[in-house]
Amino acid sequence: MGIQGTYLGMPLEINDLDVENLAFFRHCAAHDFHLQKCEACSLLRYPPTTACPWCMSPRSQWVPVEGKGAVHSYTEVHHAIQPAFKAHTPYLILLVDLDIQKGKPSEQEALRVAGNLTTADGTLAPPDMVKRVGIGMRVRMVFADVAPGLAIPHWTIDEDAKQPAKPWRYPQE
Repeated sequence: MGIQGTYLGMPLEINDLDVENLAFFRHCAAHDFHLQKCEACSLLRYPPTTACPWCMSPRSQWVPVEGKGAVHSYTEVHHAIQPAFKAHTPYLILLVDLDIQKGKPSEQEALRVAGNLTTADGTLAPPDMVKRVGIGMRVRMVFADVAPGLAIPHWTIDEDAKQPAKPWRYPQE
């Protein structure tokens, strides 16, 4: 059975044919971050898929993964296209290099997971927090509950981690 919910007034639906995403978001609903681990080559993968992107094996298992990492890149949104996000501008969409499996299968690769920057309770980050975050900043995963069986993974500043003295940010106007 699929999952439906509403996030910031926008309807969300994961169809029952989307087996991998249903499983991923059900783990998120339990506030547990899980990724698929290939049973053939043992590499983790994201986003969820029906086969391993490296060896094409269709066999995998879901394993718990620590949702911590460093900001690899970001987009700062000032003009929200979705009306539900207009009241939250500026907001950040982060691309985070997870600490796990960094440098595999090649030295330039990492598991990279996208998500919005939020406060620790999963609310979109206020402007003062947005201005603090840049490339290299340490973040941890948090979840925003949407509906029974559905939570969205986001990122918040990892206050317990050693942060770079001055995270790199795109030049501001």
